[in-house]
Amino acid sequence: MAIFEGAGVAIVTPFHEDGSINFGKLEELIDFQINNHTDAIIICGTTGEASTMTDEEQLECIKIAVDRTNGRVPVIAGTGSNDTRHGITLTKRAAALGVDGVLQVTPYYNKATQKGLIEHFDAIGKACDVPMILYSVASRTGVNIAPETAYELSKRDYVVGIKEASGNISQVAQIARLCGPDFAIYSGNDDQIIPVLALGGKGVISVLSNVAPKETHDIVNLYLQGQTREALNLQLDYLPLVDSLFCEVNPIPVKAALNYMGFEVGPCRLPLTNLEPTNEEKVKAALRAVSLID
Repeated sequence: MAIFEGAGVAIVTPFHEDGSINFGKLEELIDFQINNHTDAIIICGTTGEASTMTDEEQLECIKIAVDRTNGRVPVIAGTGSNDTRHGITLTKRAAALGVDGVLQVTPYYNKATQKGLIEHFDAIGKACDVPMILYSVASRTGVNIAPETAYELSKRDYVVGIKEASGNISQVAQIARLCGPDFAIYSGNDDQIIPVLALGGKGVISVLSNVAPKETHDIVNLYLQGQTREALNLQLDYLPLVDSLFCEVNPIPVKAALNYMGFEVGPCRLPLTNLEPTNEEKVKAALRAVSLID
């Protein structure tokens, strides 16, 4: 069973100017998301800068997400690692906090063969009693989950879906063909929501939702209700904003956008830096075009 259908936000982690986590602001962002119809909270993913967090910081963010959400929408925690033993430990601790599922990215830097991916995800899944969404984002990790590997993993009870951020629609089609309709496919790219839904996808794990949660929810909801033209038009209306949110490495632009909107989410942690001045007006213009700032 899919953990959720619709638009789940890959939520940013707000920081104070000194780089410490602004936990109070995180609670505010969660409320804003839920009040604007986000269908799931994905905490401590790529957009949440989990790669720069200590385990204790990451687990505190996960705990806050679970507690603040209080069952209103599912909470999915990023607990992936390039060290399988570490991934098991982190996933066990997140499961104990009450998450509805975990997002498991492919091992980065040391990478893995497709056989290694299967053994890695199997080791985590067998050790931890929590539903798992695979996360294929080779542009970040250097490792792609091949359709045949996704199919093999889809046979496991603990693997319930995949966040497909390869950008390769042909690959998504092959995964859909092999794995069937019970395997949840989520777009990992905001410019490909409609194409993935057309292939039987369940929704999106979204960066755009940080600034436009209702509209991103509506893109998916309209499509699933059969209003495909309206959904497509909304996707196209927000395409310039999506493009601007990826004018630099995510989450640099989306955190800048949230700051322009008055959310005061602070800077990114090094090695990510502030948005380049040459891109500031691009992001602001895209926000103005959809009336998110004046």
